[in-house]
Amino acid sequence: MQAVAEVITPTSLSEDMRTYLGRFDLAACVSCGSCASGCPSSGAPGFEDWNTRKVLRMLAMGMVDEVVNSDFVWLCTGCGRCSQNCPMGVDIAPLMMHMKHLRDRDKVPGSLHKGAQNNLESGNNLAISRDDYLEGMLDLGNELAEEECPGFYVPVDKQDAEVLFFPNSKEVYGDFEDQFWWWKIFYAARENWTVPSEGWEAVDWALFSGNYEGTRKLARRKIDFMKRLNIKQMIMPDCGGGSYGCRTGLKYCLEENSENEVDFIYLYEYLMRIMKEGRITLDKSVHAGKSFTWHDSCKHGRELYRHYGVAFFDEPRWILEQCVDDFVEMTPNRMNSYCCGAGGGMWPMPFDDQSAHHGRYKAEQIQRSGADVVVVACSNCRDQIMKRLPNYYPDYKYEVKYLWQVIAEALVIDPLQGEELRRAEDEAREQWKRLEVELTSEY
Repeated sequence: MQAVAEVITPTSLSEDMRTYLGRFDLAACVSCGSCASGCPSSGAPGFEDWNTRKVLRMLAMGMVDEVVNSDFVWLCTGCGRCSQNCPMGVDIAPLMMHMKHLRDRDKVPGSLHKGAQNNLESGNNLAISRDDYLEGMLDLGNELAEEECPGFYVPVDKQDAEVLFFPNSKEVYGDFEDQFWWWKIFYAARENWTVPSEGWEAVDWALFSGNYEGTRKLARRKIDFMKRLNIKQMIMPDCGGGSYGCRTGLKYCLEENSENEVDFIYLYEYLMRIMKEGRITLDKSVHAGKSFTWHDSCKHGRELYRHYGVAFFDEPRWILEQCVDDFVEMTPNRMNSYCCGAGGGMWPMPFDDQSAHHGRYKAEQIQRSGADVVVVACSNCRDQIMKRLPNYYPDYKYEVKYLWQVIAEALVIDPLQGEELRRAEDEAREQWKRLEVELTSEY
């Protein structure tokens, strides 16, 4: 006996939801499946019956609650390949984000909501206390000064700084020495920079969890800090989601009030600037004997271009050319590159198998390149490619390095000495006294 297909009757939606979905013209969807074929999450373990095309048809039929209550939307990394593939121009990635936004906060998978709340309440995702953070900055700064950079210290809440920089809580909490790479660059460039004593987190888990108001508040915090200390320019956080969330939050704040405008620069632009100005010297020979490839981050490339009209494709490649002699491309790359599988909060969420499934194409790209070193400029991409993908795809061995690590390793450092050294040490003593942090060693 032939089975009878279930008849689905379109569901009536609220005015707000009709207005929101109306922005995306779902009636234009022709169910061609281009979105699903472009989405690496299609066929993910445990979600074999779900794909992006199905989500769009469900939304067109008013089945919003069913989509919101499914964990499939949380597998979306926001990579934007679906939007790029759509022949009708439906921008699908923001739709998936909105479905995350509609989930009850106490039902957000994993630690995303808790991390976002920690950031809003304590100033960072891991709720690291101000005292612990400052003591860590002092001790690690002293370590770098003793080992390689005499007179180095981490400038905190520095008035009239040229550049504002944001640390990443997982580096502050555990991967301590990963902070040295940027610090060495600032030291070698003689940069007038600073970090906040509070509200210093680089990663925006509010963006990952669809918390629009949280993203707005995090951006407002940065704006207020810059204006209060008269800081000239902010380096967008290196985390792809962090920089994208910051950019989005700044847009929200600027729409509210034109006085909220602040100057910012992306890390690629900053690194190119100090190189072209001759403020740092590099020795390529330290990287001899290894081949390097570049991973195009979705939020620094395809999605940044789609929503803000700028993409950083040529810049990182130019930077690498200044540091290494042997560079090879992954294919496909640039706008067509595959996501690593960690975006959209997938790195800390409880979907390891699904994240690795998404990242299978990236693993294949790396292997085809034949590279010894994969270079990245996003902390989530780095953790995914370095830690998760090798557990699932162990056949090919490679190293993973941050772009700023490759630069720092090639730096020819001119150490502070004489009056310049004494001035830096005096500034450090004055700062830690002002912040009421007890010095563990004498400068």
